Amino acid sequence: MKMPFRISFIITAIVVLVCSPITISTDTVHAVDETVTDLVLLENVPQATVDVTNNEVDLTALHLYEGGHFKSTTNNLAWHSTNQNVATVNDQGVVTFTGQPGRSFIKVTDGTFNDRIAVHYKPDKQGPASFSGKVIKQDGDRYNIIGRAIEGMTLKEKLGQMLMPDFRTWEGEDVTEMLPEIKQLVKEYHLGGVILFRENVVTTEQTARLVHAYQKASEKYGMLVTIDQEGGIVTRLQSGTDFPGNMALGATRSAELSYDVGKAIGEELQALGINMNLAPVLDVNNNPDNPVIGVRSFGGSPELVAELGIAYTKGLQSTGVAATAKHFPGHGDTSVDSHLGLPEVPYGMERLKEVELYPFQKAMEADIDAIMTAHVTFPKIDDTKVISKKTGEEVLLPATLSHKVLTGLMREQMGFDGVIITDALNMGAITDHFGSVDAAIRAVKAGTDIVLMPVGLEEVADGLYHAIQSGEISVDRIEASVKRILTLKIERNIIKAESTPPPEEIIANAQEVVGSEAHQQTEAEAAKKSITLVKNDNVLPLDPSADDKIAVVSSSFADRLYNSIKAHHDNTMLIEASGSLSAEQLAKLENASAVIAGTYTYSVSGRSPDSPQMQMVNQLIEELETPVIGVGIRNPYDIMAYPEIDGYLAQYGFRNASFEASANTIFGENNPTGLLPVTIPDNDGDVLYEFGHGLSY
Repeated sequence: MKMPFRISFIITAIVVLVCSPITISTDTVHAVDETVTDLVLLENVPQATVDVTNNEVDLTALHLYEGGHFKSTTNNLAWHSTNQNVATVNDQGVVTFTGQPGRSFIKVTDGTFNDRIAVHYKPDKQGPASFSGKVIKQDGDRYNIIGRAIEGMTLKEKLGQMLMPDFRTWEGEDVTEMLPEIKQLVKEYHLGGVILFRENVVTTEQTARLVHAYQKASEKYGMLVTIDQEGGIVTRLQSGTDFPGNMALGATRSAELSYDVGKAIGEELQALGINMNLAPVLDVNNNPDNPVIGVRSFGGSPELVAELGIAYTKGLQSTGVAATAKHFPGHGDTSVDSHLGLPEVPYGMERLKEVELYPFQKAMEADIDAIMTAHVTFPKIDDTKVISKKTGEEVLLPATLSHKVLTGLMREQMGFDGVIITDALNMGAITDHFGSVDAAIRAVKAGTDIVLMPVGLEEVADGLYHAIQSGEISVDRIEASVKRILTLKIERNIIKAESTPPPEEIIANAQEVVGSEAHQQTEAEAAKKSITLVKNDNVLPLDPSADDKIAVVSSSFADRLYNSIKAHHDNTMLIEASGSLSAEQLAKLENASAVIAGTYTYSVSGRSPDSPQMQMVNQLIEELETPVIGVGIRNPYDIMAYPEIDGYLAQYGFRNASFEASANTIFGENNPTGLLPVTIPDNDGDVLYEFGHGLSY
């Protein structure tokens, strides 16, 4: 006898539920297939890196899903070591080598699926007296999780991995928390990443909550949450440690300090959940007229830039935060700001290989995660001309949009197989000459993997989608980029989690790490060793009596300079001036025992002897009998405008630690050891001070 339809349907449904693989339903609002098909160890995935630190390795279990995506899991796992004499494993998957030579398998199961990985403790290559732990990956198609993920993605999901917009503001207000409209865009466009700016990262607690919300909004894959936390003048975190910038590190000549700074920056970002830093700058700043790189560069020597840039990178990546070398093929020898116009580097390949490309090649060999492109033209590499949408005239194709630069040079000639990310596509060099959609299409066709800050997210996403449908961009081209992006996410463990720690736990940890005392000590050490005494006509160090008056004359950052000097000598006065002083102001300086003049420049016009600031300093030199000591607050080149000054220090940045280090040097508490990381020319083009010059007491 046939069963009634209703009873038959119920029985069938029960059988399906009982016999189907387990299902995780942590987020019911998403129409995503969450049927688990396997459990694998991340460390068995070919693209995953495995680090054994202090005889420990932290294993991560992944659930694979019907749709091809994957998430990390900690739910109901059981861990087991087959040989506890060699290695033990705790409930969180942390493997500890006991020191006993031998081999074990570490197994994990969720009750339905299981995986294992081999661990060895055996002699190193150095000899039998030196032992270390090793992890041996298992083989098999089950670990091809990137290939299956790409197969399961829709075209729009693939494109979403390549889009990285910014949400600095929304309807005129700074975005400091997740908004429903932004959450919807993350889901609608399947965004693979987002970039944060200073407007977004105000406090440690607020930043941690915002980053957590972005990751929660992502449906299937972890998001690349990026930031420009270079250090120095490009520092986004408002609650983080204000490390001196790259040129200050260049002045220290210390790879160890560069590593420490990169590591400390990485620790602060990692604690906040920010997993990718758009740093370090590897441009060689051999043009004193450069208005946009300057002190963001480690210096004017390709070898110095490479050495310190790689040390910084290794420190950053040691924390699990991805590093990005910028701006390829090199933005250092330019005199135009690409935020405003289209700079040109006119050199041929022989010179480019020796200078501009050298640090990038070394960074590639050191396994840097990503490289950012430059909105700069290189006519000896690509002389393609296009019609400017702004002027109607022919302009050269910038590197960001050049197939010859990104694919021909970076990929094929230099062998880079990591992620390529554009510089911001909202910059003047791009927006003035190319439409937003055309720029994005050209960048992808050229070989970029991530389109950073496209102008008009909807228009660009739609434009790219239609370019693929029409055959202008191949699906293979897109999938190659998605593979590289997912590889980076696997390598840096940027993976969507089935469950995450509560925000309060993340915040508590971040508050201990961000701005910590240890990081402030690293900041102070870098600042101290960076101060470069460029000129000293027997006026430094100062040793005033209590009655001696010292004067500080400055405009930009006058309070910071004044406060740092006054902390050493109470009888200090301040005159804030941005141009020539009045007779009354000069009269106040006549009985000073020393005048300290702070100057701040970032452009050719700013450091011109004819600029009001420099006229003021030269007035002090010419009209006072008092010794005048100059402090180049930002660019070391300021002395070009007042070469007759009695003493001059370069501090390379405007953070408090640098002012304190300058003051300590002025009063003899710090014996300066900094060396010029650039050559300072005079105004006739001859050398005023050589690269490597630096005085001590």
